[in-house]
Amino acid sequence: MPTQPAAASTSPPKRTAAPDPAAAPDPAAAAARRPGHRYDVDLIRLLCACGVILGHTGSEFIDAVGRQEANGAAAYWAGMTADAISRFAVPMYFAIAGWAVLVGAPPRDGRRLAQRMVRIVVPMAVWTVIYLLWGRLQETNEDPLRDLAVDAAFGTVRPAYHLWYLYAYVPAVLLLGFVVLLRAGRRPWWLGGVLLGFALGPGLLADAGRIADSGTPSFGWGFGVYSLVYAAGGALLFSLRPRSGRGIRALWLGAATAAMLGVLLYQTQVKYVIPNAHVLVAVFTGAVLLTLTRVRVPERWRSPLKRVAGAAFGAYLVHLMVIRTLAEPLVSADLGRAEAVLLTAGIWAASVVLSFGVALLWQRLGLRRLLG
Repeated sequence: MPTQPAAASTSPPKRTAAPDPAAAPDPAAAAARRPGHRYDVDLIRLLCACGVILGHTGSEFIDAVGRQEANGAAAYWAGMTADAISRFAVPMYFAIAGWAVLVGAPPRDGRRLAQRMVRIVVPMAVWTVIYLLWGRLQETNEDPLRDLAVDAAFGTVRPAYHLWYLYAYVPAVLLLGFVVLLRAGRRPWWLGGVLLGFALGPGLLADAGRIADSGTPSFGWGFGVYSLVYAAGGALLFSLRPRSGRGIRALWLGAATAAMLGVLLYQTQVKYVIPNAHVLVAVFTGAVLLTLTRVRVPERWRSPLKRVAGAAFGAYLVHLMVIRTLAEPLVSADLGRAEAVLLTAGIWAASVVLSFGVALLWQRLGLRRLLG
């Protein structure tokens, strides 16, 4: 028996919602929102490396006169000026690190963060050994090699005093990365254990010394509040799109120059060395950052800039050896004004070229993971 057709429904037909263009996936729009390579950050990173080299060049002149103007005014002022110009560099490194971890390239998991730290710690350890052996060959080590090596493992940076920054950089980056991973729903227990070791290390080392009734090395793996503030502030300022234009950048450059002159006055009249956690240094750093952030790098310079900036870490590691080799036979307390200025500029320029040159060379030889 044939079935009867179903009765037509009297209810109105159900409407299908129109697709929402804003909700539809748009690969082109997603790619546009994705942050591209920041060549302005490369430029600032390169400037920081050159600044550190300038500051340590100035230190050779300051040390030559025993930090006293009366022992040689020309060398004293040449060194102090070079040092003051460089004072933005280390805080800016913390600012770049904060932007990279929190905004630019946040770690996706603990393994990737660990890989980043390996790329820092391995070259740091290799260059610590190189500087210790170099000091022994030069007969400049103040203590036996074994004692210096033990001290270096716990954070006393002799004779490579410039490596102190890495003892602060590593814990700061690990802490910021830990927070990023927690926010992403990860549970990096091993990272929490490492950070706990940094926190408890000074007390445990001191207790071990008391129990053994012997001296213990100082524990340098840690950071000050200022380093985290510079890192967080850098993440904020590098993320902004401030008003640009020659006039605005000229104002920030003027502020940076005024702050630098303030640093010079402070270091010559109040205290040398000015703390990184000083208002003049903070203003200097922020003004330099705002002068250069989002600056447009011409297309033809981008590839060379990226390559040279990629060698900045290696240049940072080797530059102190280069500076001391160049400065030792040339820098003295009895220099005239013109001699001091020309010699400061010459040693700095030669140190920049040689430091970046050898860093680029060992990268071409495939030694970047070992030497930075």
